[in-house]
Amino acid sequence: MKINIANNEIVHFIGIGGIGMSGLAQIMNNMKFSVQGSDLNKNKNTERLIKSKIKVYFGHHKKNLKNATMIVISSAVKKNNKELVEAKKRKLPIFRRGDMLANIVSLKKNIVVAGSHGKTTTTSLVANILVEAGLDPTVINGGVINSLKNTAQLGKGDWAVIESDESDGSFLKLPVTYSIITNVDKEHLEFYGNFKVLKKYFLDFIEKTPSFGKSIVCTDNKNLNSILHLCKNNNFLTYGFNKKANFQIFNVRKKINYSVFDLKIKNKKQKIYKIKNIRVNLIGDHNITNATAAIVIAINLGIKISKIKIALKKFLGIQRRFTKVFSLGDVDFYDDYAHHPTEIKAVINGAKQVNKNRKIICVFQPHRYSRVKSLKKEFALSFRASSSVVLCPVYAAGEKLTYNFSQKNFSQLITKKSKTQVINIKEKNDLKNFIKKNLLNNEMVICMGAGNISNWIREIGNELK
Repeated sequence: MKINIANNEIVHFIGIGGIGMSGLAQIMNNMKFSVQGSDLNKNKNTERLIKSKIKVYFGHHKKNLKNATMIVISSAVKKNNKELVEAKKRKLPIFRRGDMLANIVSLKKNIVVAGSHGKTTTTSLVANILVEAGLDPTVINGGVINSLKNTAQLGKGDWAVIESDESDGSFLKLPVTYSIITNVDKEHLEFYGNFKVLKKYFLDFIEKTPSFGKSIVCTDNKNLNSILHLCKNNNFLTYGFNKKANFQIFNVRKKINYSVFDLKIKNKKQKIYKIKNIRVNLIGDHNITNATAAIVIAINLGIKISKIKIALKKFLGIQRRFTKVFSLGDVDFYDDYAHHPTEIKAVINGAKQVNKNRKIICVFQPHRYSRVKSLKKEFALSFRASSSVVLCPVYAAGEKLTYNFSQKNFSQLITKKSKTQVINIKEKNDLKNFIKKNLLNNEMVICMGAGNISNWIREIGNELK
């Protein structure tokens, strides 16, 4: 869908505080478009937008559209949203975020990162390498890159690095030069209906890669492997720990705050060469594969190995990806966005591998009733490497409870399947009291979830310090 935007248009974002919406709004503002938006609550994203002189209204009211001539919505906006209803009444042009993003980056050469998990970290790693190489990329990410102090930047170079959004299928609309697919998992089935349909979307995404580009695919993921067998052409490269991968990870050395590994690279003629002693300031096998995906892209872009190594060594991480927020004595508190069973296991196992003698306490805030319902058994098995779990109420994210959910029953299922103690809490003060009364010596507390658990732990930290 071609979108023509005149200089006198005022583009209004409904739900501008979302991570994807705020990044696109920031980019369009930097491109000198007139941008404004609304959201229900203040957050770090809206704070960044306001600092950039973007008008943000709090609360959804039809009066917010007084001067608006064009509307952008995300998949999270409900049909009965007051502003959306008013926009339709006034016959304003309404575009989904994916359509607007596709048009904004249509004149760039795009590296699009897709997958169920690891997109934000991988996007950030690719962006970091391109910045270090002097390519000045445009970046639109799903998390705050610490080195940029933002989720997005408008670069003057030819390349754009984009974290895609598969939650509503819109990732197929993005123009692609190179793509990365980190993995495929049972996620966003409320949109796709079933896993088979989701995998078909990813197959279409791989096959849309042009002949002058490449799709970079993680072959450690069995679901991705099943998709690759169906591809009509072989315009892709594989990476991972798998010995059959074109870019095979081996000789991994895991430290407290970083990882070191080697890569074995096989070209089409099966000639093999190696890159040794690659260091990245991340822990866990999942992050080593994310770094490898970024390396594959960089090599295909002709970036020197020495530049790639420097960029990875200088990488400062992303906010809410195993981010240390504070310490009380020798107890350390971390914040992580993990809200899917696969992500939870990866974070806990990564921490456990380099902190073998420390107790790991997980504070888990489930996100969306629909996700808990469809993945209840998988969630229950996710906490085996933890010493105990503090279970918070479900963060509904606008969903209404449509089935018989019991937090007590859910906690008992986790205890049974993960063989770990589970403590139920009802609110932030319960978590604060638990921390004051129960933490003794050298524990790691990892707070996980896509809701407001991040705010909780930061506020508690300020109150207890």
